[in-house]
Amino acid sequence: MKRSGILHAELSNLVASLGHGDLLVIGDAGLPVPDSVPVIDLALKPGVPSFADTVQTILEELVVEKGIANAEQPEVSPDAAKELEQLWLEEVPLERISHEDLKAMSASAKAIVRTGEFAPYCNLILVAGVPF
Repeated sequence: MKRSGILHAELSNLVASLGHGDLLVIGDAGLPVPDSVPVIDLALKPGVPSFADTVQTILEELVVEKGIANAEQPEVSPDAAKELEQLWLEEVPLERISHEDLKAMSASAKAIVRTGEFAPYCNLILVAGVPF
């Protein structure tokens, strides 16, 4: 058994398998998942696990070159937007695009991680980077 980090076997394997430029989506409970994209469903009940906890845990293990979040989030879910900005890595750009564009990009993701988040527009695309 792993001592720390991501303990969910499928999610841990996914993070380890990502290559430079691969997309990983972390979504709220309502984000639609394209039929062609695998989903790792972590949702247990409303709010568990939270979007922020899931993002923070994945950021601790994944080298990220860029993040892409919903443009609507700061207005519709300002507390969630503030939390994301507080935990975001200072050296990594965070871009905001429309929800429709984010959903379209999700079709190119290696996988979508579904959280139990019930705050609207808590969706994020992580672009995998390299540690060198």
